[in-house]
Amino acid sequence: MCRTAVVILNWNGRAFLEQFLPSVTTLTTAPDSEICVADNGSTDDSLDFLRKNYPDVRILTFDTNYGFAGGYNKALQQIEAEYVVLLNSDIEATAGWLEPLVAFMDANRDVAACAPKLLSYSARDRFEYAGASGGFIDRYGYPFCRGRILDTTETDNGQYNDCRDVFWATGACLMVRSELYRAAGGLDDDFFAHMEEIDLCWRLKNAGYRIAVVPQSVVYHVGGGTLPSTNPRKLFLNYRNNLYMLYKNLPAKGFRRTLLVRLILDGVSAFMYLAKLQFGFFWAVPRAHFAFYKALGTLRDKRKQLQAARKTDHHAECYNGSIVFDYFVKGRKTFGQIRW
Repeated sequence: MCRTAVVILNWNGRAFLEQFLPSVTTLTTAPDSEICVADNGSTDDSLDFLRKNYPDVRILTFDTNYGFAGGYNKALQQIEAEYVVLLNSDIEATAGWLEPLVAFMDANRDVAACAPKLLSYSARDRFEYAGASGGFIDRYGYPFCRGRILDTTETDNGQYNDCRDVFWATGACLMVRSELYRAAGGLDDDFFAHMEEIDLCWRLKNAGYRIAVVPQSVVYHVGGGTLPSTNPRKLFLNYRNNLYMLYKNLPAKGFRRTLLVRLILDGVSAFMYLAKLQFGFFWAVPRAHFAFYKALGTLRDKRKQLQAARKTDHHAECYNGSIVFDYFVKGRKTFGQIRW
């Protein structure tokens, strides 16, 4: 058993492995750490490339693509480590990136998971969409970050360099205590991909643990490697999984009120896509809602278990306002402009 296992989930990602694995293998210098690639049934030459060029990297192989959630769950069943880092294959590491995360977790035993500062690989002075410097959520379930509100990312001027509690930590580079990951049930396989890390962090917070960002650790992220933002499938998964997450983790009364508002806001969003003649994106929104209602039977069972295990549902990192209203009506497009 090692202290820290860095686990990269791969699916037909030979190009990313060739480009980014050198930085991970070279710059992961924390004591007693290992690097593992879990292959989600790739049909390219990823495995041949790994075996030929990285004999010291541990390889786990699966028979099919289990998605982000299912793939990591299967991988962590075979890995024994105190801490596990779920690392996207399109992440460029920096010198000493892992040590601050380990040190923070060692010093804060009530923190279940943490993440580094996430910067853009293509615009290296800007925060990256998928996590920036720590994630939050508003009262209607819309996620945002220190450094990214909706589609607007900020330039990194050191304004978010303090370690602090957040609502969620990015799944692009997520360090989590293995014991708590398993106790929480891991990532939700039903999500397949997108928002599953927010759901996991929410469950961990409801169980009484903290989530944090450690900006002394920095990595660069390409983003959109598996499903680009131009793919309606990505929009469908985001909307559907957001409803899954809200239903599972909100108190019953809170969810009913939230769902009503979400029906309105999501409907407006759908017709904005229609006005732009983006028909695939337009249909993705109602399809997501129909898929949510279809899954209610399964979700009810999960919800009952989570409600019984809940220790708290009050989180200071949950914004009581509407980030959508703030952004489009009040013009508040940076984290510092939000009035908590």
